[in-house]
Amino acid sequence: MNTDNLRTFLLLVKLKNFTRVAENLFIAQSTVTNRIAELEREMEVRLLRRDTRNVALTEEGKTFYEYARRIVEMEDACISAVRGGMRQTRIGATNAVYEGALKQRIFDSIGQGMMYRVTIGHTAGLLEMLWDGLLDAVYVYQDVRRAGYVCRPFFQDELVFLARADKNEFPDGIRQEQLKDVPCAMCNFSLQEIGSYLRELFPAGHVFPFEVDNSNKVKDFLAAGLGYAFLPRGIVKEELESGLLCEIVPLDFGRMTIPSYCICRAEDEELCFPANGAQGK
Repeated sequence: MNTDNLRTFLLLVKLKNFTRVAENLFIAQSTVTNRIAELEREMEVRLLRRDTRNVALTEEGKTFYEYARRIVEMEDACISAVRGGMRQTRIGATNAVYEGALKQRIFDSIGQGMMYRVTIGHTAGLLEMLWDGLLDAVYVYQDVRRAGYVCRPFFQDELVFLARADKNEFPDGIRQEQLKDVPCAMCNFSLQEIGSYLRELFPAGHVFPFEVDNSNKVKDFLAAGLGYAFLPRGIVKEELESGLLCEIVPLDFGRMTIPSYCICRAEDEELCFPANGAQGK
């Protein structure tokens, strides 16, 4: 049985969307479809019920899922043992945490001989993958408590208001009442606290000229000189240092501090990066 097919099946069960699975695995959607079809031919049963809006396990699929997960875990353990204990550490992170605090640590550790498989996604999906043993650790803007798992602070960032340096009309700072009159991009970080903070800064029902769920796309909006946006300081460090973007001082509203967390199984804590900017293990 092809374990690539099994891994594709496990990811599809989590994401419930063929297109998203293809994007995560960097393969064509037809390849995802073919892998699932091959598994169903091998097992001679239907593993999934699917329509235009939903993907769900059949009763046979639920049984198969548990065995598929164990097979994949056994393959990973076998490879690790045969290679002298070296294997990829499977990390999940939201885009903002990865860009702002995790990327350089991963690169530094790769330079020291470590190996990583990184999944970028939203908090809910990453946590499900962690619970199901598909990830070793996740780095997200959410403090989660679950028996058998460790959740500890990883990095503390700050939400700042930004513009391209040569397009900034507020060099002396901006007041809250002025926000509604400027073209401002909205990034959906899938975090209730950030959403509440931003909603309170703008009038009810405010329409943004650009809304997106990926912070890098907001950086593109800013770099194009199209307007303003709130982003974590960590993910625009290079752009601020180069002078491409500039921070605009809030005059009558406060900046939001946004802590991120590392969550992993208790026995895997040594695989995680330490907090507070220290170099990874």
